[in-house]
Amino acid sequence: MRPESPFPLNSDARPALALPVIIDIEASGFGKGSYPIEIGYYMPDGQSFCSLIRPEAGWNHWDSSAENVHGITRALLETKGRPALDICRELNQKLRGQPVYCDAWSYDYVWLSVMYDAVDLVPTFTLKDMRELLDECEQALWHGTRAAVELRLQLRRHRASGDARTLFETLLEARKRCAPDWLA
Repeated sequence: MRPESPFPLNSDARPALALPVIIDIEASGFGKGSYPIEIGYYMPDGQSFCSLIRPEAGWNHWDSSAENVHGITRALLETKGRPALDICRELNQKLRGQPVYCDAWSYDYVWLSVMYDAVDLVPTFTLKDMRELLDECEQALWHGTRAAVELRLQLRRHRASGDARTLFETLLEARKRCAPDWLA
């Protein structure tokens, strides 16, 4: 029988946490003028979402080194990207009222804001830093655990939904390693 909450109290007496939704955003580069080009999330039930984002008017910044990392060209965004308005509406519907966690909050918050501001909407969910979920043990094991998860998953592309899944599975594995009886 599966326990109601898979994250029991830890040694820091942190309250039990529900399994989180993890989101990831790929961008045109870093710094001033960069904008989101792909957004994806992974939910605790295994559902995922991923969409390329068609650049809005005025979104001109492009960093070829970022393109080399994620493999998404501007031409691909212009032909296969969806309008930011459609994506924001879908995210608001699916994620309404939930805390949604990311691993690069300071960047992802800006890129999410750029997208929502461009279409004059406000997120109906709260973007939070994934580090809020981690205790000291999980933080200490994070990088090694992530490397092991990446090897196990063998995801071939550096893309938003795959990265969100990797983060989700890394959190679960770190929890298991730090509290081996949490599934008991």
